[in-house]
Amino acid sequence: MSDPAPRAMSVEEYLRTEEKSPYKREYVGGFVYPLHAQAGASEPHVLIAGNIFGVLYADAVRAGCRLYQNDMKLRVEDSASFFYPDVMLVCDRNDNDRYAKTSPCLLVEVLSDSTAAHDRFGKYGVYTAIPSLQTYLIVEQRERRVYAYGRGPGGWALQDLSGSGSIDLPCLGRSITLDEIYRGVL
Repeated sequence: MSDPAPRAMSVEEYLRTEEKSPYKREYVGGFVYPLHAQAGASEPHVLIAGNIFGVLYADAVRAGCRLYQNDMKLRVEDSASFFYPDVMLVCDRNDNDRYAKTSPCLLVEVLSDSTAAHDRFGKYGVYTAIPSLQTYLIVEQRERRVYAYGRGPGGWALQDLSGSGSIDLPCLGRSITLDEIYRGVL
């Protein structure tokens, strides 16, 4: 059985049909792309995303932010696109749509074979255009490596961490280490 092919549709049709879809779908440039159409994510993928969520949850609550893991849609208004980030942190109290968030300060994508190219290249351009975004993490699941993009006064800077290290998360006023991200995985 093959994955359903990308399909053209309007934003309105995507939103109307998303709730009843048998699988999650992202919407980019007028096309719908199925996510994990045949099977769920791998155990390392789930554990890594869960570790990040677990480490940040209490700090997010204390800061008055909301932390989401893989089922909350991100709506990128300027590009009329919808994504399901693996982890998303929203600290804007006015971002109160129940089904899609528009102002994240942190986005995390855990790479998988089927999404790696899109997470590295396609999403980078769309995500880093979001005015509220401060940090975008691309996390490998086969090795201890994180590509951490941080917004600074001069624009976006890449911090490529391999093995160990920590990443500043300005919207929470804390950092996260590779040991925390990969605990029990690698």
